[in-house]
Amino acid sequence: MPILGFGVYQVPPEQTEKVVTDALAAGYRSIDTAAAYGNEEAVGRAISSSGIPREELFVTTKLWVQDNPAEDNTRRAFDTSLRKLGLDHVDLYLMHQPYRDVHGQWRAMQDLHRDGLAKAIGVSNFHPDRLVDLTEHNEITPAVNQVETHPFHQRTADQDLMRDRGVQIESWGPFAEGRNGLFTHPVLSEIGDTHGKSVAQVVLRWLIQRDVVVIPKSVRADRMSENLDVFDFTLTDDQMARIATLDTGTSQFFDHRDPGMTTQLGNHRLTD
Repeated sequence: MPILGFGVYQVPPEQTEKVVTDALAAGYRSIDTAAAYGNEEAVGRAISSSGIPREELFVTTKLWVQDNPAEDNTRRAFDTSLRKLGLDHVDLYLMHQPYRDVHGQWRAMQDLHRDGLAKAIGVSNFHPDRLVDLTEHNEITPAVNQVETHPFHQRTADQDLMRDRGVQIESWGPFAEGRNGLFTHPVLSEIGDTHGKSVAQVVLRWLIQRDVVVIPKSVRADRMSENLDVFDFTLTDDQMARIATLDTGTSQFFDHRDPGMTTQLGNHRLTD
């Protein structure tokens, strides 16, 4: 799994094919989508028309919350995603939310993995308690946990637990969608000036040096290329320590353990 990939969250379906085409042309080989994003078909068209051999690509999609019987519905949801993508397998299949019958969903995902249809399986938005519960009561440990991770919510303790459990942390929202003044933050800006790099590049480099897989999104080809250009410099220990001081320890979006959010997300259903 490449440590730096490309995400398509909030990219409208009508723009996604061009955006992914541009990302592949820029050099990305890892693409992250989800059933809930509504753009799997467009991702599949871009992959198909790219001419890039399938074995050079790493494709991730995600399972939305399923009604009971969770195992049967998970298999149907996966088949739908695979059909929309136009692929015969995905490289990583993630459970998008930690709600409803997660164990039933995971049993079905384990079968998909055993059948070779999902080369790896993992989860998203699982806090440590939910991750430990899933891990200790199933056969296969999630390969990945994709969670909100950025300078203002660094998840250091969560990453330590994941590492101890053999789970790779992956960041969504690496730029916090610009919240808390990220792109003009004086600490990040000063570090960027030292290296001749943008704040976005500093953030991506910081995550990479922490061994966090990251999937930044952009609809602009120049920004896509800029986000890839982060392997020619290294943050010093002092710079890493300065960024560590920015951690607020809280989400910039919402808490998946909030009862209201649990109800909202756990009861939302996709129309297709």
